[in-house]
Amino acid sequence: MVEVKVPQVGESISEVQIGQWLKHDGDWVAAGEDLVEIETEKASVQVTAPESGFLRNIRVKPEEYSLVGAIIADIEPAEKPAGSNGGAPNTPATAAPSATSPAQPNQATAQPNQAPSTATASEAKIVMPAAQRLLDDNGLSAGQVPASGPGGRLLKEDVSAFVQRSAALSSAPAPTATSVVGSSLVTSGGAQRGEEIKPMSMIRRTIANRLVEAQQTAALLTTFNEVDMGPVMELRKKYRDLFVEKHGVKLGFMSFFAKAAVEALRRFPAVNAEIRGNNVVYRHYYDIGVAIGGGKGLVVPVLRNVESMSFADVERAIGDFGRAAAENKIGPQDLEGGTFTISNGGVYGSLLSTPIVNPPQSGILGLHAIQDRPVALNGQVVIRPMMYLALTYDHRIVDGREAVTFLRTIKDTVEDPARLFLEV
Repeated sequence: MVEVKVPQVGESISEVQIGQWLKHDGDWVAAGEDLVEIETEKASVQVTAPESGFLRNIRVKPEEYSLVGAIIADIEPAEKPAGSNGGAPNTPATAAPSATSPAQPNQATAQPNQAPSTATASEAKIVMPAAQRLLDDNGLSAGQVPASGPGGRLLKEDVSAFVQRSAALSSAPAPTATSVVGSSLVTSGGAQRGEEIKPMSMIRRTIANRLVEAQQTAALLTTFNEVDMGPVMELRKKYRDLFVEKHGVKLGFMSFFAKAAVEALRRFPAVNAEIRGNNVVYRHYYDIGVAIGGGKGLVVPVLRNVESMSFADVERAIGDFGRAAAENKIGPQDLEGGTFTISNGGVYGSLLSTPIVNPPQSGILGLHAIQDRPVALNGQVVIRPMMYLALTYDHRIVDGREAVTFLRTIKDTVEDPARLFLEV
């Protein structure tokens, strides 16, 4: 057998979460073919087959955790069977538990005396060591517990679920009230209320930690303004077809805001800086993160050196990141660094929000929905396409005057896009 191990996916990453197995136990796979998708705290990574052969002994189920370097499956080296497509359609991708990942709650709702579906009490069972220890601890025999593992293996999860179901039945006050740990079904007086326990994804866990870190370590404050999007909308409409014809990509709003942010960051370098110990690090480059909703949640890939990018470069890069995020193919290197962030909640309909700074950055610009609103213009009340802007900043390094003037610079630049080309 050739071992399939969790690869090293980053210097600081020691644990990953199994996303989904792309092949089933028993499938024939070619060397270099994707076997499983794993999630790190930064992005998703595909693990490929180290050798051609049959996939055997999947050890870690989807959503379970595993350590870097741990064995998660085996490959039995073999030539591709004649006339085979490489799959074993009748073999479920069922995994035995791993010592490096927590056991997941069993979601079956069968009663303890129900006939096993994959192995009966009279059949010889392969009892996994962890399952045997749990049997001994609870005074049970293997024949009492239905087995769900491949080849009739009795898993630790099988025993744990059996014990939990037995305890729930013995403690139930009446036949109308039942409870199962994990995916629970509670019936009381005819009403059904379900619960499902699932581990937090690696990306969501990282987002949670970083948001809490920002709230606990930075002095966050948000200032607001609004911008008339009419001039940009008119410019886009005028040059839309020519832009696509020349550059092969649509002209969106984000490129205007990215270039306006560079201009504002040049004028107010503290917003582009970070606190490092007792020092302030001022960056003379502009790597702007753009928040994008992906298949597994929000990710913030970084546009490098936006000051040297054209409008087409920005739009093309954002489009590429959007497609990669939808397929969970954003790499860790795409998310590292960043000196400032732009988050566009307006695409989801948000009218106003207070974005949270992505540490160790000192500022984040929040964009919102464009709405036609009555505004005063040259002494007249007119209807204009308006957008609220929000700048959240670290007050330890950015003064209120700088933050307000920074946001005013964004407003002035977007309302008069010619400034971006004249650098005024």
